[in-house]
Amino acid sequence: MIIVFENLSADQADIYGLVLSSSNIRHLLKKGERGWDILVNETQYEKALNTIEQYLEENRDLRSKGEPPCYDYGKTLTGLWVSAILLACHVAIAIGNDSRSFIKAYGSSAFHILRGELYRSATSLMIHANALHLAGNIFGIAIFGTAVCTITGWGVGWLMILATGIAGNLLNALLYKAGHLSVGASTAVFGAIGILAAHQFVKKVRLPGRQMKAWLALGGGLALLGILGSGKYTDLTAHMFGFIAGIVLGAVYGFFVKRPAAKAYQVCFLVIALCLIIISWMMPFGHA
Repeated sequence: MIIVFENLSADQADIYGLVLSSSNIRHLLKKGERGWDILVNETQYEKALNTIEQYLEENRDLRSKGEPPCYDYGKTLTGLWVSAILLACHVAIAIGNDSRSFIKAYGSSAFHILRGELYRSATSLMIHANALHLAGNIFGIAIFGTAVCTITGWGVGWLMILATGIAGNLLNALLYKAGHLSVGASTAVFGAIGILAAHQFVKKVRLPGRQMKAWLALGGGLALLGILGSGKYTDLTAHMFGFIAGIVLGAVYGFFVKRPAAKAYQVCFLVIALCLIIISWMMPFGHA
């Protein structure tokens, strides 16, 4: 069974349970850390969401004034797994290869990307110059990547984050055209920040009287870009392009996706993201 609603009050859990029971939807009430969770069979996930949404629409007085139901995916620890993968890649490169040669071969080189080596926009996200560079990006991925996946789900979330990193590197290559080489997952980290900022903006801008507060979410994202993304040796333009790509994807998701995809679809999106990474690493061998 999977969680369909979480952190409910006891009264909300009782009401939702009665509504689900009246629609012959099998469910389980479970006490969580911050309230009550409701679990249903995966095959009845969509039906349960639709049933409760219809109930809330018909009984608006039971909802907080002006607050639409919020459909988040729930807790996930995939940010830690991705951080572990980045660490493993760094160790493998440091042990088995000349790091400088590896960066030249797989880094985000504007010259080579514009001459067809598009795979570099993905492979460079998994390469880091040193341990300090790696530590900062691991921290960012663990925090902001996990936050994105809590909203969208781990399959959709990581595909979106990967897409922002790739898009940021491609746009950076178009800007520099030549003479520029960069590595690191920070472009994707700022893509995740952009996704979160845009999601909060869309969520708040739809509420009566909250339009001004909606702009605070974008302002907060820009502040993080300025504080975290503009150090002495950082690639500010790549960070900016990753952030912009995140804003676009986050806004599209917020406007057009009502609720997170079910587990089966999350798996599909995660497989797509993994295939993009694997193909990117294999492409240089195909040209050899």
